[in-house]
Amino acid sequence: MSSPTHDLALRMAELARATASPRSVDDVLAGVTAAATEMIPGTDTCGVLLIGKGGKYESMFGTSELIYKIDALQEECGEGPCIQAAIDELIVRTDDFTTERRWPKYSAAVTELGVRSGLSFKLYTGDTTAGALNLFGLKPHAFDGESEVIGSVLAAHAAAAILASRHSEQLESALNSRDVIGQAKGVIMERFNVDAMRAFDMLRELSQTSNTRLIDIANRVIETRGT
Repeated sequence: MSSPTHDLALRMAELARATASPRSVDDVLAGVTAAATEMIPGTDTCGVLLIGKGGKYESMFGTSELIYKIDALQEECGEGPCIQAAIDELIVRTDDFTTERRWPKYSAAVTELGVRSGLSFKLYTGDTTAGALNLFGLKPHAFDGESEVIGSVLAAHAAAAILASRHSEQLESALNSRDVIGQAKGVIMERFNVDAMRAFDMLRELSQTSNTRLIDIANRVIETRGT
């Protein structure tokens, strides 16, 4: 009989192989929530909650409709384990919401949905967005230390996918900016018969004197092409 640790190792290997091929962060996170439900006993529903700037909530990759109701309650109450994990703590566990005192309003409301246990893991906290991987059970004391270990591994995998996605977006943005600046330099070189270095210096001087981002100056130069 295989052990939970062995099963986790096999499942993580599958996730790693799947991630090796190009996949969106959405695909990875959907896979993680499905894996959590499959691998962590007592998990009746699972999902990811993102909290954006200004307190905007986004409930994603739920394995059932129940997770969206749970997240809506947290937004309505302004408190709960997912919020605490996303913003403050790495792991937040509740053994029984009927006796939970950290979030009294939320705990009473979620109990009415039949939810008794919760386990949340911080995914990341950035300048504009915080996020958590969240598991819930319909029975009290559904989760234990082993649940936390398995969930932490899955959360780390999800966080790595998010960071890789953000890095990819930043890289793409940087490459696009470089292309735009290159086009603007070409316009200046042709129009003023200067070399590439002098063209870039002119762009930079315009940026500094007008207190405008270099990329915005470059776009304006390109727009003047042909005029």
